[in-house]
Amino acid sequence: MSISQSNPKSSRPAPFSLRLTTEEREQLEAQAGSMPLASYIKSVVLTDMAPKYRKRAKPPVAEQQLLAEVLAKLGATRSANSLNQIAKAIHQGTLYVDDELEADLNAAIGEIAWMRVTLMRALGVKS
Repeated sequence: MSISQSNPKSSRPAPFSLRLTTEEREQLEAQAGSMPLASYIKSVVLTDMAPKYRKRAKPPVAEQQLLAEVLAKLGATRSANSLNQIAKAIHQGTLYVDDELEADLNAAIGEIAWMRVTLMRALGVKS
């Protein structure tokens, strides 16, 4: 009887557990890079059967720190929120602004949103 047949309600086999020393795990994690550890182990042990994963290069630590600082400063300025409030006032008619200024403000909102998404993607943060 196979593992998946032992429990008829389960469509997936039970997980396999493996005990590693701290050093062994650190070595495997270093070899796996950004690949999930289980996927890396499968790709090594079951080379022909394992799904193929493209390794994603991790940005250098200094670059990640710089990206994190930029994202933190962008969040701290609350400029996107301020621009959004200005845009709302324009649309409600409580603030008179000519067409050129309105277009500039809307463009700024879009650019800030793009920067935020791009920085979060570069850091590997899910929005």
